[in-house]
Amino acid sequence: MAHWFHRNPLKATAPVSFNFYGVAGSPSANKICNDLRTNRARLLEMFTDVTCNAEIMKNATDAYFSLLQGFITALDGTTQENKMRFIQNFKWTDTLQGNTPSAQQDAVFELVSMAFNVALWYTKFASRLAGKENVTEAEAKDVHRSLKVAAGIFKTLKDVHIPRLITPAEKGRDLEPRAMDTYIIQCQAEAQEVTIARAIELKHNATLIAALAFETANFYQKADHTLNTLEPECSGKWRKYLELKQHFYMAYAYCYNGQTLLASDKCGEAIRSLQEAEKCYSRAEALCKEYRQTKGPGSTAKPSEQLFFLKLGGLIKNTLEKCQRENGFIYFHKVPAEAPDLELKASYGLAEPIAFELPPLSEQCTPEVYATFDLTKGAKNDKAKPKEAEVKPVKEPDLKPQKDTGCVIS
Repeated sequence: MAHWFHRNPLKATAPVSFNFYGVAGSPSANKICNDLRTNRARLLEMFTDVTCNAEIMKNATDAYFSLLQGFITALDGTTQENKMRFIQNFKWTDTLQGNTPSAQQDAVFELVSMAFNVALWYTKFASRLAGKENVTEAEAKDVHRSLKVAAGIFKTLKDVHIPRLITPAEKGRDLEPRAMDTYIIQCQAEAQEVTIARAIELKHNATLIAALAFETANFYQKADHTLNTLEPECSGKWRKYLELKQHFYMAYAYCYNGQTLLASDKCGEAIRSLQEAEKCYSRAEALCKEYRQTKGPGSTAKPSEQLFFLKLGGLIKNTLEKCQRENGFIYFHKVPAEAPDLELKASYGLAEPIAFELPPLSEQCTPEVYATFDLTKGAKNDKAKPKEAEVKPVKEPDLKPQKDTGCVIS
Protein backbone atom coordinates (compact mmCIF):
# COMPACT_ATOMS: atom_id res chain seq x y z
CA MET A 1 0.00 0.00 0.00
CA ALA A 2 2.57 2.54 -1.14
CA HIS A 3 1.26 6.11 -1.12
CA TRP A 4 -1.56 5.27 1.31
CA PHE A 5 -0.46 7.83 3.92
CA HIS A 6 0.11 11.57 3.54
CA ARG A 7 3.46 12.65 4.94
CA ASN A 8 4.63 16.20 5.59
CA PRO A 9 8.33 16.91 4.88
CA LEU A 10 11.07 16.44 7.45
CA LYS A 11 12.30 19.53 9.27
CA ALA A 12 15.62 20.87 7.98
CA THR A 13 18.31 22.34 10.19
CA ALA A 14 21.58 24.23 9.93
CA PRO A 15 24.78 22.36 10.88
CA VAL A 16 25.96 22.92 14.45
CA SER A 17 29.66 22.78 15.25
CA PHE A 18 29.48 22.97 19.08
CA ASN A 19 32.81 24.81 18.94
CA PHE A 20 32.77 27.03 22.01
CA TYR A 21 36.08 28.86 21.52
CA GLY A 22 37.66 28.58 24.95
CA VAL A 23 34.48 27.93 26.95
CA ALA A 24 35.23 24.19 27.00
CA GLY A 25 38.15 24.29 29.39
CA SER A 26 39.22 20.65 29.59
CA PRO A 27 39.83 17.65 27.29
CA SER A 28 36.67 16.00 28.68
CA ALA A 29 34.60 19.10 27.93
CA ASN A 30 36.01 19.25 24.40
CA LYS A 31 35.18 15.57 23.92
CA ILE A 32 31.56 16.21 24.86
CA CYS A 33 31.39 19.00 22.27
CA ASN A 34 33.01 16.83 19.58
CA ASP A 35 30.69 13.91 20.37
CA LEU A 36 27.65 16.20 20.26
CA ARG A 37 28.65 17.38 16.77
CA THR A 38 29.34 13.82 15.54
CA ASN A 39 26.21 12.25 17.02
CA ARG A 40 23.99 15.08 15.76
CA ALA A 41 25.34 14.70 12.22
CA ARG A 42 24.86 10.93 12.36
CA LEU A 43 21.27 11.23 13.59
CA LEU A 44 20.46 13.66 10.78
CA GLU A 45 21.92 11.20 8.25
CA MET A 46 19.68 8.42 9.62
CA PHE A 47 16.53 10.39 8.77
CA THR A 48 17.15 9.88 5.03
CA ASP A 49 18.92 6.50 5.11
CA VAL A 50 16.52 3.90 3.66
CA THR A 51 18.42 1.11 5.44
CA CYS A 52 17.74 2.64 8.86
CA ASN A 53 15.35 0.67 11.06
CA ALA A 54 13.73 1.35 14.44
CA GLU A 55 16.61 -0.12 16.43
CA ILE A 56 19.25 1.94 14.58
CA MET A 57 17.12 5.07 14.98
CA LYS A 58 16.69 4.51 18.72
CA ASN A 59 20.43 4.00 19.22
CA ALA A 60 21.28 7.14 17.23
CA THR A 61 18.63 9.16 19.09
CA ASP A 62 19.78 7.95 22.52
CA ALA A 63 23.44 8.68 21.71
CA TYR A 64 22.67 12.32 20.89
CA PHE A 65 20.03 13.04 23.52
CA SER A 66 22.08 11.50 26.35
CA LEU A 67 24.76 14.13 25.65
CA LEU A 68 22.40 17.02 24.82
CA GLN A 69 20.77 16.65 28.24
CA GLY A 70 24.13 17.68 29.69
CA PHE A 71 23.28 21.16 28.37
CA ILE A 72 19.72 21.08 29.78
CA THR A 73 19.72 19.21 33.10
CA ALA A 74 21.25 21.04 36.09
CA LEU A 75 24.54 19.30 36.95
CA ASP A 76 25.72 21.52 39.79
CA GLY A 77 23.27 20.26 42.41
CA THR A 78 21.05 23.36 42.20
CA THR A 79 17.61 23.97 40.73
CA GLN A 80 18.91 26.77 38.50
CA GLU A 81 19.08 26.52 34.70
CA ASN A 82 22.04 24.68 33.24
CA LYS A 83 24.58 27.39 32.36
CA MET A 84 25.13 25.79 28.92
CA ARG A 85 21.45 25.79 27.90
CA PHE A 86 21.52 29.15 26.10
CA ILE A 87 25.06 29.15 24.64
CA GLN A 88 24.28 27.71 21.16
CA ASN A 89 21.88 28.99 18.50
CA PHE A 90 19.81 26.36 16.65
CA LYS A 91 17.90 26.81 13.37
CA TRP A 92 15.05 24.57 12.24
CA THR A 93 12.45 24.81 9.50
CA ASP A 94 8.82 23.81 10.02
CA THR A 95 6.95 21.10 8.13
CA LEU A 96 4.23 23.50 6.91
CA GLN A 97 6.25 26.68 6.37
CA GLY A 98 8.65 25.85 3.54
CA ASN A 99 12.33 26.58 3.99
CA THR A 100 11.97 29.59 6.29
CA PRO A 101 13.65 28.60 9.56
CA SER A 102 12.93 29.49 13.15
CA ALA A 103 15.92 30.08 15.43
CA GLN A 104 16.30 29.93 19.18
CA GLN A 105 19.42 30.03 21.32
CA ASP A 106 18.13 27.26 23.57
CA ALA A 107 19.12 23.59 23.92
CA VAL A 108 15.49 22.72 24.75
CA PHE A 109 14.47 24.06 21.32
CA GLU A 110 17.05 21.71 19.79
CA LEU A 111 15.73 18.80 21.84
CA VAL A 112 12.08 19.27 20.85
CA SER A 113 12.89 20.02 17.19
CA MET A 114 15.13 16.98 16.80
CA ALA A 115 12.69 14.73 18.67
CA PHE A 116 9.89 16.04 16.42
CA ASN A 117 11.92 14.89 13.41
CA VAL A 118 12.46 11.50 15.07
CA ALA A 119 8.68 11.15 15.40
CA LEU A 120 8.24 12.13 11.74
CA TRP A 121 10.83 9.50 10.81
CA TYR A 122 8.78 6.81 12.58
CA THR A 123 5.71 7.80 10.54
CA LYS A 124 7.73 7.65 7.32
CA PHE A 125 9.28 4.33 8.33
CA ALA A 126 5.74 2.98 8.87
CA SER A 127 4.75 4.22 5.38
CA ARG A 128 7.77 2.53 3.84
CA LEU A 129 6.98 -0.80 5.50
CA ALA A 130 3.29 -0.58 4.58
CA GLY A 131 4.31 0.08 0.96
CA LYS A 132 6.02 -3.29 0.56
CA GLU A 133 4.46 -5.77 -1.84
CA ASN A 134 3.83 -8.54 0.69
CA VAL A 135 3.71 -7.26 4.23
CA THR A 136 4.33 -9.96 6.83
CA GLU A 137 2.55 -10.07 10.16
CA ALA A 138 5.78 -9.00 11.90
CA GLU A 139 6.15 -6.02 9.56
CA ALA A 140 2.51 -5.04 10.10
CA LYS A 141 3.18 -5.05 13.84
CA ASP A 142 6.21 -2.81 13.21
CA VAL A 143 3.98 -0.39 11.25
CA HIS A 144 1.46 -0.38 14.09
CA ARG A 145 4.12 0.09 16.78
CA SER A 146 6.01 2.79 14.84
CA LEU A 147 2.87 4.91 14.55
CA LYS A 148 2.18 4.55 18.29
CA VAL A 149 5.81 5.43 19.07
CA ALA A 150 5.48 8.56 16.92
CA ALA A 151 2.25 9.52 18.68
CA GLY A 152 3.99 9.05 22.04
CA ILE A 153 6.91 11.29 21.06
CA PHE A 154 4.61 14.06 19.80
CA LYS A 155 2.47 13.80 22.97
CA THR A 156 5.44 13.92 25.37
CA LEU A 157 6.91 16.90 23.54
CA LYS A 158 3.59 18.77 23.75
CA ASP A 159 2.92 17.91 27.40
CA VAL A 160 6.42 18.02 28.92
CA HIS A 161 9.15 19.66 26.85
CA ILE A 162 7.57 22.37 24.67
CA PRO A 163 6.15 24.20 27.75
CA ARG A 164 9.78 24.63 28.92
CA LEU A 165 10.66 26.84 25.95
CA ILE A 166 11.40 30.46 26.86
CA THR A 167 10.10 31.66 23.49
CA PRO A 168 6.67 30.14 22.69
CA ALA A 169 6.06 28.66 19.26
CA GLU A 170 4.63 31.08 16.69
CA LYS A 171 1.27 30.41 15.05
CA GLY A 172 1.49 27.90 12.22
CA ARG A 173 4.79 26.49 13.44
CA ASP A 174 5.27 22.80 14.22
CA LEU A 175 5.55 23.22 17.98
CA GLU A 176 2.28 25.08 18.51
CA PRO A 177 -0.63 23.09 20.04
CA ARG A 178 -2.83 22.80 16.92
CA ALA A 179 -0.09 21.19 14.83
CA MET A 180 1.08 18.95 17.68
CA ASP A 181 -2.45 17.72 18.43
CA THR A 182 -3.06 16.96 14.76
CA TYR A 183 0.13 14.90 14.47
CA ILE A 184 -0.78 12.94 17.63
CA ILE A 185 -4.33 12.18 16.45
CA GLN A 186 -3.25 11.30 12.89
CA CYS A 187 -0.70 8.77 14.20
CA GLN A 188 -3.34 7.13 16.40
CA ALA A 189 -5.83 7.00 13.52
CA GLU A 190 -3.29 5.45 11.15
CA ALA A 191 -2.32 2.85 13.75
CA GLN A 192 -5.99 1.90 14.01
CA GLU A 193 -6.10 1.52 10.23
CA VAL A 194 -3.63 -1.35 10.64
CA THR A 195 -5.94 -2.92 13.25
CA ILE A 196 -8.95 -2.57 10.94
CA ALA A 197 -7.07 -4.17 8.04
CA ARG A 198 -6.12 -7.11 10.25
CA ALA A 199 -9.67 -7.49 11.56
CA ILE A 200 -10.98 -7.58 7.96
CA GLU A 201 -8.25 -10.01 6.88
CA LEU A 202 -9.08 -12.41 9.72
CA LYS A 203 -12.84 -11.99 9.17
CA HIS A 204 -13.56 -10.68 12.66
CA ASN A 205 -17.05 -9.79 13.83
CA ALA A 206 -18.67 -7.09 11.64
CA THR A 207 -19.73 -5.17 14.75
CA LEU A 208 -16.10 -4.87 15.90
CA ILE A 209 -14.94 -3.72 12.44
CA ALA A 210 -17.76 -1.14 12.23
CA ALA A 211 -16.92 0.21 15.69
CA LEU A 212 -13.19 0.47 14.93
CA ALA A 213 -13.89 2.18 11.60
CA PHE A 214 -16.27 4.63 13.30
CA GLU A 215 -13.71 5.49 16.01
CA THR A 216 -11.02 5.95 13.34
CA ALA A 217 -13.26 8.22 11.24
CA ASN A 218 -13.89 10.32 14.36
CA PHE A 219 -10.14 10.60 14.95
CA TYR A 220 -9.65 11.93 11.41
CA GLN A 221 -12.54 14.36 11.83
CA LYS A 222 -11.05 15.65 15.10
CA ALA A 223 -7.63 16.07 13.46
CA ASP A 224 -9.20 17.98 10.55
CA HIS A 225 -11.12 20.30 12.88
CA THR A 226 -7.95 20.96 14.89
CA LEU A 227 -6.38 22.51 11.78
CA ASN A 228 -9.37 24.61 10.71
CA THR A 229 -7.92 27.87 12.08
CA LEU A 230 -4.54 27.50 10.35
CA GLU A 231 -3.82 29.31 7.08
CA PRO A 232 -5.28 27.26 4.17
CA GLU A 233 -2.14 27.62 2.02
CA CYS A 234 -0.09 25.66 4.56
CA SER A 235 -2.73 23.27 5.91
CA GLY A 236 -5.21 22.86 3.03
CA LYS A 237 -3.65 19.77 1.48
CA TRP A 238 -3.17 18.06 4.84
CA ARG A 239 -6.80 18.78 5.74
CA LYS A 240 -8.06 17.25 2.47
CA TYR A 241 -6.19 14.05 3.35
CA LEU A 242 -7.70 13.96 6.85
CA GLU A 243 -11.17 14.64 5.43
CA LEU A 244 -10.97 11.94 2.75
CA LYS A 245 -9.82 9.39 5.36
CA GLN A 246 -12.72 10.40 7.60
CA HIS A 247 -15.28 9.74 4.86
CA PHE A 248 -13.54 6.53 3.80
CA TYR A 249 -13.76 5.05 7.29
CA MET A 250 -17.32 6.29 7.78
CA ALA A 251 -18.13 4.31 4.62
CA TYR A 252 -16.50 1.27 6.23
CA ALA A 253 -18.47 1.83 9.44
CA TYR A 254 -21.82 2.09 7.65
CA CYS A 255 -21.00 -0.89 5.43
CA TYR A 256 -20.17 -3.24 8.30
CA ASN A 257 -23.00 -1.80 10.38
CA GLY A 258 -25.27 -2.79 7.51
CA GLN A 259 -23.95 -6.36 7.67
CA THR A 260 -24.65 -6.43 11.42
CA LEU A 261 -28.20 -5.15 10.90
CA LEU A 262 -28.88 -7.74 8.18
CA ALA A 263 -27.65 -10.52 10.48
CA SER A 264 -30.16 -9.22 13.06
CA ASP A 265 -33.00 -9.42 10.46
CA LYS A 266 -33.24 -5.61 10.23
CA CYS A 267 -33.08 -5.54 6.46
CA GLY A 268 -34.65 -2.11 5.89
CA GLU A 269 -32.21 -0.47 8.29
CA ALA A 270 -29.36 -2.44 6.71
CA ILE A 271 -30.25 -1.08 3.27
CA ARG A 272 -30.31 2.49 4.63
CA SER A 273 -26.94 1.99 6.33
CA LEU A 274 -25.42 0.71 3.10
CA GLN A 275 -26.91 3.59 1.12
CA GLU A 276 -25.15 5.92 3.55
CA ALA A 277 -21.94 3.91 3.04
CA GLU A 278 -22.27 4.51 -0.72
CA LYS A 279 -22.71 8.23 -0.10
CA CYS A 280 -19.61 8.41 2.15
CA TYR A 281 -17.56 6.37 -0.32
CA SER A 282 -18.52 8.65 -3.22
CA ARG A 283 -17.52 11.65 -1.13
CA ALA A 284 -14.18 10.00 -0.31
CA GLU A 285 -13.58 9.41 -4.05
CA ALA A 286 -14.31 13.08 -4.80
CA LEU A 287 -12.03 14.20 -1.97
CA CYS A 288 -9.20 12.06 -3.38
CA LYS A 289 -9.33 14.14 -6.56
CA GLU A 290 -9.52 17.40 -4.60
CA TYR A 291 -6.57 16.29 -2.47
CA ARG A 292 -4.40 15.55 -5.52
CA GLN A 293 -5.22 18.96 -6.99
CA THR A 294 -4.57 20.90 -3.77
CA LYS A 295 -1.15 22.48 -3.49
CA GLY A 296 0.71 22.33 -0.20
CA PRO A 297 3.58 20.75 1.73
CA GLY A 298 4.13 17.01 1.85
CA SER A 299 4.08 13.93 -0.32
CA THR A 300 0.86 13.21 -2.21
CA ALA A 301 -0.86 10.00 -1.14
CA LYS A 302 -2.86 8.07 -3.74
CA PRO A 303 -5.44 6.17 -1.70
CA SER A 304 -8.03 5.88 -4.49
CA GLU A 305 -5.54 3.81 -6.53
CA GLN A 306 -5.10 1.21 -3.76
CA LEU A 307 -6.96 -2.10 -3.78
CA PHE A 308 -7.87 -1.58 -0.12
CA PHE A 309 -9.81 1.51 -1.23
CA LEU A 310 -11.25 -0.05 -4.38
CA LYS A 311 -12.37 -3.25 -2.60
CA LEU A 312 -14.59 -1.26 -0.26
CA GLY A 313 -16.56 0.14 -3.22
CA GLY A 314 -17.23 -3.38 -4.46
CA LEU A 315 -18.10 -4.64 -0.97
CA ILE A 316 -20.65 -1.85 -0.44
CA LYS A 317 -22.24 -2.46 -3.86
CA ASN A 318 -22.48 -6.25 -3.44
CA THR A 319 -23.76 -6.09 0.15
CA LEU A 320 -26.39 -3.49 -0.75
CA GLU A 321 -27.59 -5.59 -3.71
CA LYS A 322 -27.81 -8.64 -1.45
CA CYS A 323 -29.87 -6.72 1.13
CA GLN A 324 -32.20 -5.41 -1.55
CA ARG A 325 -32.72 -8.94 -2.93
CA GLU A 326 -33.40 -10.34 0.54
CA ASN A 327 -35.81 -7.52 1.29
CA GLY A 328 -37.70 -8.18 -1.95
CA PHE A 329 -38.06 -11.92 -1.24
CA ILE A 330 -38.17 -12.28 2.55
CA TYR A 331 -38.38 -9.19 4.74
CA PHE A 332 -40.40 -6.53 2.87
CA HIS A 333 -39.13 -3.93 5.36
CA LYS A 334 -39.58 -0.22 4.81
CA VAL A 335 -36.28 1.57 4.26
CA PRO A 336 -35.96 4.44 6.79
CA ALA A 337 -35.57 7.97 5.45
CA GLU A 338 -32.81 8.78 7.92
CA ALA A 339 -29.48 6.99 8.16
CA PRO A 340 -29.03 5.02 11.39
CA ASP A 341 -27.11 6.68 14.21
CA LEU A 342 -23.80 4.93 14.66
CA GLU A 343 -23.62 4.61 18.42
CA LEU A 344 -20.59 2.36 18.19
CA LYS A 345 -17.86 2.07 20.78
CA ALA A 346 -14.84 -0.14 20.13
CA SER A 347 -13.86 -2.25 23.13
CA TYR A 348 -10.70 -3.54 21.48
CA GLY A 349 -8.06 -2.35 19.04
CA LEU A 350 -7.88 1.34 19.94
CA ALA A 351 -4.34 2.69 19.56
CA GLU A 352 -2.77 4.47 22.52
CA PRO A 353 0.52 6.40 22.19
CA ILE A 354 3.61 4.63 23.52
CA ALA A 355 5.16 6.85 26.19
CA PHE A 356 8.44 8.48 25.15
CA GLU A 357 11.29 8.72 27.64
CA LEU A 358 14.64 10.41 27.19
CA PRO A 359 17.71 8.20 27.66
CA PRO A 360 19.75 8.51 30.88
CA LEU A 361 22.29 11.32 31.01
CA SER A 362 25.61 10.33 29.41
CA GLU A 363 28.31 9.18 31.83
CA GLN A 364 30.54 11.82 30.21
CA CYS A 365 28.39 14.60 31.70
CA THR A 366 29.63 14.76 35.28
CA PRO A 367 29.57 17.76 37.66
CA GLU A 368 33.37 17.83 37.48
CA VAL A 369 33.44 18.14 33.70
CA TYR A 370 30.52 20.59 33.80
CA ALA A 371 32.57 22.84 36.08
CA THR A 372 35.29 23.14 33.40
CA PHE A 373 32.89 24.96 31.02
CA ASP A 374 33.66 28.65 31.62
CA LEU A 375 31.20 31.05 29.93
CA THR A 376 33.31 34.09 30.82
CA LYS A 377 35.93 33.03 28.27
CA GLY A 378 33.62 32.83 25.30
CA ALA A 379 32.97 36.53 24.74
CA LYS A 380 36.55 37.30 23.78
CA ASN A 381 36.27 35.17 20.66
CA ASP A 382 32.95 36.44 19.33
CA LYS A 383 34.62 38.12 16.32
CA ALA A 384 36.37 34.91 15.43
CA LYS A 385 33.13 32.95 15.10
CA PRO A 386 32.34 31.92 11.52
CA LYS A 387 29.05 32.81 9.90
CA GLU A 388 26.24 30.40 10.70
CA ALA A 389 25.53 27.88 7.98
CA GLU A 390 22.32 28.18 5.97
CA VAL A 391 19.49 25.70 6.29
CA LYS A 392 19.32 23.40 3.27
CA PRO A 393 16.11 21.43 2.52
CA VAL A 394 16.20 17.74 3.35
CA LYS A 395 16.39 15.53 0.28
CA GLU A 396 14.14 12.64 1.18
CA PRO A 397 14.29 9.25 -0.57
CA ASP A 398 11.43 8.43 -2.95
CA LEU A 399 8.88 5.87 -1.82
CA LYS A 400 8.74 3.60 -4.85
CA PRO A 401 5.34 1.98 -5.37
CA GLN A 402 5.27 -1.81 -5.50
CA LYS A 403 2.58 -4.21 -6.63
CA ASP A 404 -0.46 -3.66 -4.42
CA THR A 405 -1.96 -6.82 -2.96
CA GLY A 406 -4.78 -4.90 -1.31
CA CYS A 407 -3.82 -6.01 2.18
CA VAL A 408 -1.88 -4.42 4.98
CA ILE A 409 -1.23 -7.87 6.42
CA SER A 410 -0.68 -11.13 4.59
